[in-house]
Amino acid sequence: MTKEASDEESAGGKKQGVEAVERALTILEAFADGTPSLTLTELSNRTGYYMSTLLRLSASLERFGYLNRNSHSQFQLGPTLLRLGLIYQGHFDLSVYIRPSLRKLAERTQESAAFYVKDGNRRICLFRHHAPGMLRHHVEEGAILPLDRGAGGRILAAFSGKDDDLHDGVRADGYYISKGERDPNVSSVSVPVFGENHSFIGALAVAGPSSRMEGDYESILLAVRETAEDLERKIGGRRPSA
Repeated sequence: MTKEASDEESAGGKKQGVEAVERALTILEAFADGTPSLTLTELSNRTGYYMSTLLRLSASLERFGYLNRNSHSQFQLGPTLLRLGLIYQGHFDLSVYIRPSLRKLAERTQESAAFYVKDGNRRICLFRHHAPGMLRHHVEEGAILPLDRGAGGRILAAFSGKDDDLHDGVRADGYYISKGERDPNVSSVSVPVFGENHSFIGALAVAGPSSRMEGDYESILLAVRETAEDLERKIGGRRPSA
């Protein structure tokens, strides 16, 4: 065999190997909506794979404990996923993911970025990255702020179940822009962040002088949304279906 043929075979084998891994992961993702068990036909419908392909890949997944088959020959997630999940959970530190996201968001928007969580009828600034300039919005980590004013507060109230026309609209829009609600000179833009199983975990926000943010809300909202989506991917979060 020539070196060229050998390289082509190696590259082809690598490609097939990657495809096999991606297909196996797609099978596991078929259960991501919380369905406890699936028949072979249902699994085929969800993944788009032939039954023969599913049977071949599922055999390997069963062998390593990622899948099980119950007494009705339905597929279920296996115990290996729980074991790995517990290991991950035991070493999971939200700040490891949020702090770099806030730093990048602040650099991108040139405004201060923060992550807020709800605490009863108030909100707490859990993580914060200040804008690079001297003229900026000042709130420190640990600061306690109201829920009924400011973009972060509105997001927390809306996605924690507050039921009125304003917060119904916030949930429908998926964001909130505050223009001088808490401070007449400050504007803020915020979106929700979701964890696993569509659970709402907090509000990601950017805030700064209204004079500087005015006219730039659209691009700031895009930056905040993209940052939230990237953060959710990193922590295994899932957004509720629209």
